[in-house]
Amino acid sequence: MSPERTPLVIAHRGASGYRPEHSRAAYELAFELGADAIEPDVVPTKDGVLVVRHENEISGTTDVAEHPEFAERRTTKTVDGVTQTGWFTEDFTWAELGSLRAKERLPGIRSDSAGFDGQFPILRLTDLFGIIDAQERAAIMVAEIKHASYFASIGLPMDELFAAEIAGWATDGNLVVESFEQSVLGRIRGRGVPGRSVFLAEAAGVPADLLARDGASARTYADHLTTAGLARLAEEVDGVSVEKKLLVTDSGSLFVEAAHTAGLDVFTWTLRAENRFLHSDYRRGVEPAAWGDWLGEFRRILDTGVDGVFADQPDLVLEALAD
Repeated sequence: MSPERTPLVIAHRGASGYRPEHSRAAYELAFELGADAIEPDVVPTKDGVLVVRHENEISGTTDVAEHPEFAERRTTKTVDGVTQTGWFTEDFTWAELGSLRAKERLPGIRSDSAGFDGQFPILRLTDLFGIIDAQERAAIMVAEIKHASYFASIGLPMDELFAAEIAGWATDGNLVVESFEQSVLGRIRGRGVPGRSVFLAEAAGVPADLLARDGASARTYADHLTTAGLARLAEEVDGVSVEKKLLVTDSGSLFVEAAHTAGLDVFTWTLRAENRFLHSDYRRGVEPAAWGDWLGEFRRILDTGVDGVFADQPDLVLEALAD
């Protein structure tokens, strides 16, 4: 998928191993380090502006708790079966969110990144267009649509909002759209949005849209990843993106081969250097924040023939590829 190399090296929320995720500094650094693409997670505000945050609950990635004017917005919600207490983007206008600053989500693991807390504002999806267009070589946005069924239920249809904001910028060459809910991918494509679509699949669980529609009879993620499931996916999407635990095993190459046979590209997430995130075979020592044998794990994943990898430290993926 990359005009220059395979696999596509996708900076996960920007270079989030080095700077607070989804900040301008993280995205710009990602391209400086050689990434082919950046991955924003997309959620809406109350007034329908799309912002880039990993989740709509933002207490862990912004300084919202330090703003007394927003104290009464703290609430408890259940989103896709997960109950959380905090502050949610859909309860704020864009003007209000614009007053917040980003902070490191994992300060105990990434203390260097936490040193940048408070320096960068939240970004809108449209703010990324200029960052991508400023690159001297072709660059790609891999946009993840978050919690589409939930947002539709409260009057914020993600397909409509995304299609409106991406119109006039997106092309078949610079956009990939991904989601854990296949139905929203179809609706986005139906609105004439160009680019490729990728279905995100966890190792366990059920897609939220299918659970809402079909209840106990809903097809699981595992069902989607069988030979028959992959063939069905290939009729509607261009690729599948899976947890790296499915590729780090001895059967990883076989899965990639099966998906390729079905006509699907394969992405995987997320390559990270710290022990906390590495497969047990590649951890070194007991300190979660220490870097383990990331090179060994990255090589194993790359050797499966995967078409794209999401990484918090994209420079390390390039090092593994060069090695």
